[in-house]
Amino acid sequence: MTDSILILAGRREGAADPLAAAHGVADKCLVPVAGRPMIAHVLSSAAASGARQIFVSTHHLNLLADLDDPVVKMLGERLIVVPAAGNLADSVLAVAGVASFPLLITTADNCLLTPETIAEIGAEAARLNIEAGVALARREDVLAVHPEGQRRFYEFSDVAVSNCNAYWIGHPGALKATEAFRGGGQFVKKPFRVMQAFGLINLLRFRFGLGPIHHIFARISRHLNVEVAPLLVSNGATAIDVDNERSLRVTEALMARRQATNDPILLSDLDRADRLDQSLTDLAFVR
Repeated sequence: MTDSILILAGRREGAADPLAAAHGVADKCLVPVAGRPMIAHVLSSAAASGARQIFVSTHHLNLLADLDDPVVKMLGERLIVVPAAGNLADSVLAVAGVASFPLLITTADNCLLTPETIAEIGAEAARLNIEAGVALARREDVLAVHPEGQRRFYEFSDVAVSNCNAYWIGHPGALKATEAFRGGGQFVKKPFRVMQAFGLINLLRFRFGLGPIHHIFARISRHLNVEVAPLLVSNGATAIDVDNERSLRVTEALMARRQATNDPILLSDLDRADRLDQSLTDLAFVR
């Protein structure tokens, strides 16, 4: 069970998001996806998960007014908006004193995250009896959902995975693992930050897949002094976030498929209750 969910909806200081600019909205989290602001999809899944508190970390002071989606009223006092800090680590730590744990951290562009996957992440963390976890999807599961859904995978000796932008924190003390993201989280562009966070040997093992995934995470855990493990989820769509026009179209195509097929893996409870009038032409467009 996840007691709290934190949705990161901030923006990089001094950097305009091209997707937001293209769609004429103030923040990326307000970009329309299948007829709703992207963050509304994440909020809907969070609401259906049963989490007691749902935090949104944002630089946008009028987010709730601009959001204009029924999910805001549905959540009521469960929804708590907090000011985003200058980096990911401080944005997460800002809720440490008020959030109940376990805490799930995700992003506003994680539109295909479902209540079922949120429950699966918590169940897998409990099974492994860990302090913190990183949700990952296997390459074959991601590609089975959509061949263009994700193009970047981390290859280990036993499995290839993609990040799902979802992180599970079991207790406040495990939040020290977020120090790895203090500089902003763009590890690919700033390798020195990765080396500081994980250690050079661990970085090389992670980057080149030199070992089984659980073995490498165990080494990283020792370096961080927090027991962190990979949480492999079954729904490959969770690894598809909305970063650009291509991934936006893929996401809308998968949402259309949910409506058309009633797929229990792809269709969340709130999707069933509040169907969107969307054509399958999106699916044809992407393919």
